Amino acid sequence: MRTAAEWIRKNSHALAGRDPDQPLEDLRPLAPLVRDAKIVALGAAARQTRELSVVAHRIVRLLVEQEGFRTVALEGDVPARLGLDVHVATGEGDPRELLAEARAFWQTREILDLVGWMRSYNQRHPEDPVRFAQPPDKPLRHTARPDGLAALERTLADDVVSWQEQSDDKVVYWGGMAHTAVGDPRTVSPSQPPETHRNMGGYLRERLGSDYRSIGLTLARGSIGVPLPAPGADFVDAVLSAAAADRAGYILNLRAPRPEPVRRLLDAPTRTRLIGPSYDPQDDAAHHLAGGALATWFDIVVHTERVTPARPLP
Repeated sequence: MRTAAEWIRKNSHALAGRDPDQPLEDLRPLAPLVRDAKIVALGAAARQTRELSVVAHRIVRLLVEQEGFRTVALEGDVPARLGLDVHVATGEGDPRELLAEARAFWQTREILDLVGWMRSYNQRHPEDPVRFAQPPDKPLRHTARPDGLAALERTLADDVVSWQEQSDDKVVYWGGMAHTAVGDPRTVSPSQPPETHRNMGGYLRERLGSDYRSIGLTLARGSIGVPLPAPGADFVDAVLSAAAADRAGYILNLRAPRPEPVRRLLDAPTRTRLIGPSYDPQDDAAHHLAGGALATWFDIVVHTERVTPARPLP
């Protein structure tokens, strides 16, 4: 663990920005790692935090402003149903009222900030706007549907690929780690019985290869409205946290050359923290992603050491 933490410290890039509109210099090391991808996924370990939302927003800015990405996909809702696609294109509608009809985890000031930035960007670049992904308007390539949650994962992958092919946009997908990690299969806990199947990220990697990049937005401690303790020693997050030292967070390229002890740790089956809609801090170890390795699930980790709750819209 000590060797891995030392390697991460030496090979990672510190994060400095704490607000969505701050300069992007600290994120520039991320750009060459993803610029040639068709779909880049930002998979958050928890949806309920301000810090992971801010870093995701800033990565969206980087990819749109500097790397030519032109579609944002928000997992779990169709912006066209809410009218958000029209708002960012034309300014029509009140985004607060529109977000009131969204899934609960998008009803935050952090998502409102993203919508406001997209509208502002389009006012500045009317000839080359950024947009939200839309539902597919052509038959999906895959027609067979397994039962249960595996069907949802296949549909999520089908929909974003269909939009990317239809639009020819480079897409940044903002969602939950349980869906975006490259799981083939992966296990999500707690659930009874644990849900084990290929997920969206697994399907996207199968279909797109390296044209799909998975970024894991990990965290260590803080609060999501209830206390979030430091990760246990059997979580890979404990190594990521040890490597933070006095930094608020960092970017780590998991495809960088690694010495053998580090390779063994990052390629070994492990668990990483995953906070769903229900969380019990007294049973923190039960909330995790398993069935794979850190370097299998993600191409890049953007780690945040301490988090605070997202700010709900009134």
